[in-house]
Amino acid sequence: MQKESHESTFMQQHLANERTFLAWVRTGIATVGLGFLASGIIFQSDQYAYYIHKIASIVGICSVSLGVIVIILATLDYFSKRKGINNGSFRSSKIIVIFIFLSLVCTGFLLILLIGLILNPFG
Repeated sequence: MQKESHESTFMQQHLANERTFLAWVRTGIATVGLGFLASGIIFQSDQYAYYIHKIASIVGICSVSLGVIVIILATLDYFSKRKGINNGSFRSSKIIVIFIFLSLVCTGFLLILLIGLILNPFG
């Protein structure tokens, strides 16, 4: 008869940890996609073309960078939680959640500004 490994006693927790990791990876990939979308915006306004280009570039670079950072932090968090599960201790991911929240809020405001300049009804 096979002896049960230490990790298999916490199988549900490890599976939940993997699902959480994959959700963070999906979030990172979606954020990278948003960056490519923002940086690929084609604009036709002559009045604000310079500003639209600059804001689209900033949003694109920030979104791609944020997506990569999310994936890196998710990987580090996954291994940290894996170790915590095996040791019988747990710490929630407060820093990664706050970082992602603040970054997405800033990106959202930049996107609102970008859309406002593109759809400028007064220009």
